[in-house]
Amino acid sequence: MEALVHNLNTMHSRAGAQIPFSSINYGTDTSPEGRMVIKNILLAEEAGLGNGETPIFPIHIFKVKEGVNYNTEDPNYDLFKLACRVSAKRLFPNFSFLDAPFNLQYYKEGDHNTEVAYMGCRTRVMGNAYDPSREVTAGRGNLSFTSINLPRLAIKAHGNLDIFFEDLDRKIDLVIDQLYDRFKLQCQKKVRNFPFLMGQGVWLDSDKLSPDDSVEEVLKHGTLTLGFIGLAECLKCLIGKHHGESAEAQNLGLEIVGYMRSRVDQETKKSGLNFSLIATPAEGLSGRFVKIDRKKYGVIPGVTDREYYTNSFHIPVYFPISAFDKIRLEAPYHHLTNGGHISYVEMDGDPTQNLAAFEQVIRCMKESGIGYGSINHPVDRDPVCGYTGIIGDECPNCHRTEADGPVFERIRRITGYLVGTLDRFNNAKRAEVEDRVKHGVTMETL
Repeated sequence: MEALVHNLNTMHSRAGAQIPFSSINYGTDTSPEGRMVIKNILLAEEAGLGNGETPIFPIHIFKVKEGVNYNTEDPNYDLFKLACRVSAKRLFPNFSFLDAPFNLQYYKEGDHNTEVAYMGCRTRVMGNAYDPSREVTAGRGNLSFTSINLPRLAIKAHGNLDIFFEDLDRKIDLVIDQLYDRFKLQCQKKVRNFPFLMGQGVWLDSDKLSPDDSVEEVLKHGTLTLGFIGLAECLKCLIGKHHGESAEAQNLGLEIVGYMRSRVDQETKKSGLNFSLIATPAEGLSGRFVKIDRKKYGVIPGVTDREYYTNSFHIPVYFPISAFDKIRLEAPYHHLTNGGHISYVEMDGDPTQNLAAFEQVIRCMKESGIGYGSINHPVDRDPVCGYTGIIGDECPNCHRTEADGPVFERIRRITGYLVGTLDRFNNAKRAEVEDRVKHGVTMETL
């Protein structure tokens, strides 16, 4: 397991120069061998790389399931506790919740292929309208997704909801047409054009094809996905408040996202293809869209006055709210976004010193119906002595300062991925990280 973690952080085989983006889902195998693998992959992540460096990949995702690892009497409960401990130190694993109704409907005890798996920062592929008998995790993926700029539609509507939904309808039509056109282009490819995915039989049924066969039937198991960005700014523009500020805004937010989901469901029924709705990660779009809109419509308070639009349905990172309230307000959107979703909570201080509070947040996510979630917290490291924890101006271990040598690594999560510096990211994402407030965690009985 240590070799796996080390290899996935050193193989620069993606585009010839990058580490492959990799994710692993685990936590539900109760066999002695499976438990051994889960325990040791977690311990390898906890130990880190050379001199205690936090691994960037793979993204670890611990699958939480009652009867398997959630309660004290469950066979893998000890591994759930270990996962919380490791995540409190390394930011991974994230947590997926198989008991969320939209995940549980596919679950068949003893069949790992019916346990919903998430990719990286949120992507989820499970339902299969093309072949309902094969609603499985393995051998499938997301083919394309295109995102709608919700704040732009709200600005143009000038508070008129009828105009807003009419414009939203037109944008959804456009995205569906674009996704379908791109799908037809992809279907023109042959197996030999995808030597790993198809040639190695990774995709469902691709092992039955010859090198010069079309991949069209195989691709139909994948998803075509509509995304969205900036629900908070959209609501602020339409009614003056976002969904963290008022119940009216929350209801309207659910109506907007619910409408988009109903449209992709209708298209799925009509076409027989797997159209889905995703809560867009928005790494580049968050800054690009707001820059375009500010230039065209000016600075609008609460809408275009920052360097970024808020990620998907998230409550704005700068809005003060408790961890538990944030979770409960975002949870209903997970049910609607069947193409993928995630919710984050920002914890202050060193969570390894308060594992009970850390676990309480994870349990609140599970009980609230969250599908996929994680906790953000500071992870600093002194590259000289290897100390990992929270570092101010001076390393608590060797007492050196940055003036004495290499700068301290400050690991932060950006759109689902870990980085040791913000220098490589665009202004929008750097501004978003700087604006993040900590969400209070007061122990409570769920």
